[in-house]
Amino acid sequence: MPKFVIEREIPGAGKMSAEELRGAAQHSNQVLQGLGPDIQWEHSYVTGDKLFCVYNAPSEELIRTHAQKSGFPANKITPVAAVISPATANR
Repeated sequence: MPKFVIEREIPGAGKMSAEELRGAAQHSNQVLQGLGPDIQWEHSYVTGDKLFCVYNAPSEELIRTHAQKSGFPANKITPVAAVISPATANR
């Protein structure tokens, strides 16, 4: 399944409490359940004013649907061409 990185502009995201982040994750999960198994959230990186989320989905359109239904912006959606790590050098 294709992998995407979603850039979400959320002012003050990096200052959100653990409780606020948990609530956001719970809300996102509820929306994902309603959309079915074709879209999967792997994880997100929380920075100062942005979230960078990694999703698996068959299309950018389904990610936009999740953004619309959840209320979380999807300011930029980038398809992942490849994944590398330090272990890639050893292959």
